[in-house]
Amino acid sequence: MDLGEKPFRAKQLATHYFTHLTSDPQAMTDLPAATRDVLAETLFPPLLEKARVLEADGGTTVKTLWHLFDGAKVESVLMRYPHRSTLCVSSQAGCGMACPFCATGQLGLTRNLSTAEIVEQVRSAARSLADGEIPGGPARLNNLVFMGMGEPLANYKAVMGTVRTLVAKEPEGLGMSARNVTVSTVGLVPAMRKLADEGIPVTLALSLHAPDDELRSELVPINTRWSVDEALDAARHYFEVTGRRVSIEYALIRDMNDHAWRADLLGDKLNARGRGWVHVNPIPLNPTPGSIWTASDPAVEAEFVARLREHGIPTTIRDTRGSDIDGACGQLAAEEE
Repeated sequence: MDLGEKPFRAKQLATHYFTHLTSDPQAMTDLPAATRDVLAETLFPPLLEKARVLEADGGTTVKTLWHLFDGAKVESVLMRYPHRSTLCVSSQAGCGMACPFCATGQLGLTRNLSTAEIVEQVRSAARSLADGEIPGGPARLNNLVFMGMGEPLANYKAVMGTVRTLVAKEPEGLGMSARNVTVSTVGLVPAMRKLADEGIPVTLALSLHAPDDELRSELVPINTRWSVDEALDAARHYFEVTGRRVSIEYALIRDMNDHAWRADLLGDKLNARGRGWVHVNPIPLNPTPGSIWTASDPAVEAEFVARLREHGIPTTIRDTRGSDIDGACGQLAAEEE
């Protein structure tokens, strides 16, 4: 697109967007007043509109429901901790993976997001932190997790475009560390192997939720295409190529996948592929309203974790923030529907 502007204007605009975190033409005082509005309107069209904002944890967890230009809905969650901040972004409006215990999975897939729509979620969060809108004073955005709505690796091109933009040095990007970016997947094996070859050391998180094919095919329907063993082999391959330890995400669901023998089976399968390559995050399920799926009993959860640790598997219960504001993504969008 030729706007008839001098090449250095591109760097000025990028500096405003990625360094100053603004797309507001009034803030771009180093641009000629006559062209400011046209440039901003052309290059920074409004991509996201805030529809609802919910806060929890004393304002340090902020969940935003966004409306996109075509009426599609996505959510992002910003979580501030004492020494870091994390944003959970959406990569698709809805999700086509149809996992029955997931609010987004019940919506079905509306569409993929563009790189710009994902990046704008990040810029918006980074700006609210920089402006001191989150309790604790001005701060930087440290971590990004693709664990919002959608299956990131099913929107591979836009997600990788986002990652490249985020890790590019300012003002071409946000200057984040790739090691602080986590890309989650339910186990799209070919895309996992492709990700290993990108040369960008993001953290890979595999949403496993069951170590046996019989149950996992119920919980994560894509398992009928790529089995538990195929997904774990691809995860191990990612570690071998990148040297980055893989996270195994495991939502603990009462009387469904939280049995001690399943913890033992998971430990055996992980250790069969070597030691020191993996870390398990059991997640107390954030139940969706009216659902039969609910979190495990605390004693059962503790036993599950203990069994994994007995196998020598580093295991950390995931901090579930924002449960009082339907923190699990997809719940606000589902309510609107």
